[in-house]
Amino acid sequence: MKFRDKIWLWGQSPDCHWEKDNIFKLPAHSRMTPMEGAVYFDIPNMCRVRMKGLPKPPFDQESIALDTCREVVWSVLGADGEQVSEWGDLEEVIRQAKMYPNVTGGVFDDFFSPERLSVFTPDKLAEVKRRLVDGVGRDMDTWVVSYEIKFDEDIDLDTYLNCFDVVTFWVWFGYNLDKLDSYLDRIISMCPTKRIMAGLYMWDYGSAKPMTIEQMKYQTDIMYRYLKEGKIDGIIVCSNCIADLGLEAVEWTREWLRSHRDDEI
Repeated sequence: MKFRDKIWLWGQSPDCHWEKDNIFKLPAHSRMTPMEGAVYFDIPNMCRVRMKGLPKPPFDQESIALDTCREVVWSVLGADGEQVSEWGDLEEVIRQAKMYPNVTGGVFDDFFSPERLSVFTPDKLAEVKRRLVDGVGRDMDTWVVSYEIKFDEDIDLDTYLNCFDVVTFWVWFGYNLDKLDSYLDRIISMCPTKRIMAGLYMWDYGSAKPMTIEQMKYQTDIMYRYLKEGKIDGIIVCSNCIADLGLEAVEWTREWLRSHRDDEI
């Protein structure tokens, strides 16, 4: 398989990362859509995640454009701040997957909060998986988002992570990237039978400042090596919401993706 086939875009509605009072200190507003981001970076796979109430169900219009993607994973549970209901957007994800064969799973974003854990217990997550597979009529994956900052919280990470098929791992604070390899090793050891995806931030959201080129080189070197060695299953680039802001890290990442596009994995 080619390197390109292992890359995903974390797709969210335009400007969704411009939070109240611009807490992340982004330099400008973004207008790039997820599909435009996929074309811009030449990324074939999409994690399409609700944030700030967008997109609103039904997702039909979005799915028409995303039908050109190799694979699409829709959020069952959107970003932090999205309302937590009994089943999230599960039924809508099922409906989209029945119409579009390239929809292959559902993701739980920003999962490890007290409210979300109280609603989606391990038994509930098993039922979500069952409903997803039975409702679509084919195998479907459940995904979860995890961060390095959750390692130090009083959470039964092992139990919850192993409720999912795919575990995505992100380093929220750029100053923690120097421990990326040890973090990935820890996640891999906790979930030895799961597919692991490494999240690639192009903005340091935790510290609300640009990601340096040195930080981009450091984390991509590790992710590329782990991908080649089969330790992780893919890399997720975040995101279209900052891809049109003129950031050096974005342009560097775009060239890095292009340079490895056809590498055999």
